[in-house]
Amino acid sequence: MLAASGTRIRLWFGRLLPEGQLGVPVQWPLGPGIRASAALSCTPQNRSPEPLNSAEKIHKVPGGYKPSPFDKKILLWTRRFKTEGEIPPRIPLETMDAARNKARVKGCYIMIGLTIVACFIVIASAKRAAEHHESLTSWNLAKKAKWREEAAIAAKSKAK
Repeated sequence: MLAASGTRIRLWFGRLLPEGQLGVPVQWPLGPGIRASAALSCTPQNRSPEPLNSAEKIHKVPGGYKPSPFDKKILLWTRRFKTEGEIPPRIPLETMDAARNKARVKGCYIMIGLTIVACFIVIASAKRAAEHHESLTSWNLAKKAKWREEAAIAAKSKAK
């Protein structure tokens, strides 16, 4: 944030200050209604009383997101709303993002659970196959023997 260069101190925003002015807060505008000091504190005294001008009011993005039917199902599944009738026509984008993230995590937990269940099913079926002395090698040998037998029958029928 600070880098010394001779008798001047370079601040993070690229401003140069003489060494004697280090303790004096430097004010420059960050955005509409906000001013920053060298300490970048967000206290009420750093806010300017200037209201937003008309151009900033005109180009402001409308505060909300219109949920699709699938988004409404996500909002219900994550229990943001109890019924579909309670969902307003426009909701904050942050609410929709939070609901999607929660649904994504729930989906991952469901997939993890299904994977664990599938592992136990495979283990159980492998133990059952081992009890019956079945293996992939024996299945493969039996299948190839059957193919050879069918090929021999087909060759005899062609020879006649």
